[in-house]
Amino acid sequence: MATPDKDSRPGDEIATSESEVGELVGRLTEPGELEPAERRRLLGRLARALTTGASKARKNGAGRGRWLADVFLNIAPRIPIRDLHTLSQHHQGLTGEELADDLVRTAQKATMTVGAIGGALAAAEFAAPPLLLSAPAQLVAETIVVAAIEVKLLAELHEVYGVRVQGTGAQRAVAFSAAWAKQRGVDPLAPASVTLALGAATKTALRNRLMRTLGRHLTTLGPFLTGAVAGGALNRMATKKLGEAIRNDLRVKTPLPPGGRAPELDA
Repeated sequence: MATPDKDSRPGDEIATSESEVGELVGRLTEPGELEPAERRRLLGRLARALTTGASKARKNGAGRGRWLADVFLNIAPRIPIRDLHTLSQHHQGLTGEELADDLVRTAQKATMTVGAIGGALAAAEFAAPPLLLSAPAQLVAETIVVAAIEVKLLAELHEVYGVRVQGTGAQRAVAFSAAWAKQRGVDPLAPASVTLALGAATKTALRNRLMRTLGRHLTTLGPFLTGAVAGGALNRMATKKLGEAIRNDLRVKTPLPPGGRAPELDA
């Protein structure tokens, strides 16, 4: 057995299982700030794990889009979604539209940071041609994490606007992922919406949305720090656009009362 490097730090080891991929995404999307170095280590570890998964998928004949969608559906239940009470506590007691504003700002900052790190890593690889082939794995990891942050935002906006999505944790995760793919809220008046979220059309929509997100990140490949700047800016704008679309949709489904407070959670 190899002797561990005395200078190694937590997060440097290679993730080897799907459950570990879910754990990594959960750590990268949980509330609170991560140190840049720690976020970079976790993204690198996730990229290595996804490279292993992609290699297996290619051997099994799965296309990148299909594999990417399967990976995301597997890790979606691990995305930490907070209830309304916890959200308010974590955002200095804010409620209603002010809480929604803060959630979108926080998500924008998170995806911008991930984009900047992913773009910087891609730029470093661009500067070293022999290593360029590893850059796409880093951008795939960035795509998965950005998608998870945005699904988390979408789900928590449903809490703020009092739109209840029924079902188990896994069913709710699939429903929110499907809503993210379509860039709209879950319809609370459609009791079959959670079941229908597992349909072929929704899986295709999720695959297409993930591939578009990956395509956006591929544009950050460039020399020096151009990738970091572009990656952060593109992610920030996309997350802002998503937040506006979901909020407009949820306002129609369940408008907040005049005081700006969402309905109280059931006891």
